[in-house]
Amino acid sequence: MYEKKIAIVGAGVAGLAMSILAAKRGYYVEIFEKRGQISDLGAGVTLWPNAMFVLSKMGLTQQILQRGNPPRFVQQLNQHGHALAQLDIAQLNQSCGHKSVTILRKDLMQILYQCTQSLDIRCNFNTQIGDADISLLTNKFDLIIGADGRMKSSMRAVIFGDKSRPSFQGFVNVIGISPRPQCLHANTIKEYRTAGLRFGIVPVNDDLCYWAAAWGCTIDTTRSTEAYVEDAQRHFEQWPAAITTVLRTYNMGSVKRIFVHDLDPLPHWHRDNLVLIGDAAHASLPTSGQGACQALEDAWHLTQQLESHTDIQHALSAFYDIRIEKTTTIQQIGRQLAEQFFSNQPQEPVRMDAKQVSALWMQGLENT
Repeated sequence: MYEKKIAIVGAGVAGLAMSILAAKRGYYVEIFEKRGQISDLGAGVTLWPNAMFVLSKMGLTQQILQRGNPPRFVQQLNQHGHALAQLDIAQLNQSCGHKSVTILRKDLMQILYQCTQSLDIRCNFNTQIGDADISLLTNKFDLIIGADGRMKSSMRAVIFGDKSRPSFQGFVNVIGISPRPQCLHANTIKEYRTAGLRFGIVPVNDDLCYWAAAWGCTIDTTRSTEAYVEDAQRHFEQWPAAITTVLRTYNMGSVKRIFVHDLDPLPHWHRDNLVLIGDAAHASLPTSGQGACQALEDAWHLTQQLESHTDIQHALSAFYDIRIEKTTTIQQIGRQLAEQFFSNQPQEPVRMDAKQVSALWMQGLENT
């Protein structure tokens, strides 16, 4: 006999992770996903030590390591390829007690989804959840979790109406997957930038890398993804060979154009037996480097609070209280970095102290 029944709206990183952790604790879980299959939106993701902490609790460390790549360095460089700063990831990992891993998003999603199937978690695809559906779910389930993303979260709309729409932050990300250029070492993440332009390349194994080209713009949905790739090729045509190579050899099916939005911090994440997690609750900019990591943390902490409190309202209030300071800090860091990267001012290196970074990323996880 199940103690609680949980419905999860959305089968992204947050939703799948939450379903796994809850099912492992004995809860009955169903997932409701509007797409016909698991999404691979996004080219790749860096799972920093706080994410790997959660994945280790899910028993997925070895699967992640088999499909991903443990990087050794993050290098910041200018448009000429001259180094501005470097972070020793091995030192960061040691401070945190867990590894960092880069992985294609589709591989991460497949690992999570396969785990849900091994736990016999029902995933209802092609199921759009609207206001009326949420009302029906509240009668059938003890808890409904909104993990349905930053842009069009039906769960967030039910709780907040039009008062919580995501905010466009003035730049576009063009992302994709390419063969790894020979000039790019497999153990080094490279971030190139000059005033108003940024290009990141992340190796995921000896053969592949994922990348993101970013610059300030207005929203124009009438232009094709191919047109934005051509913009990227023009913007970065005089930049180092690793960049021009990936922009020439990319897999077109992997390329996406994203007008980057985030959320202002919300005053609460729950109402009655509805609660938001992941990007639906606190979407941050990609400049924070923590989107998927914070989604995984949400799943871990919400499961912990459900275990610690017999009353769901107390559990949801405690979950918000535990998470809001850290997620707000991550959001603010993402905005501050974006403002710096996409200004017209000369670029200064972002100073990254391994101990300070580890203190932030492992905040709230040390004693759980």
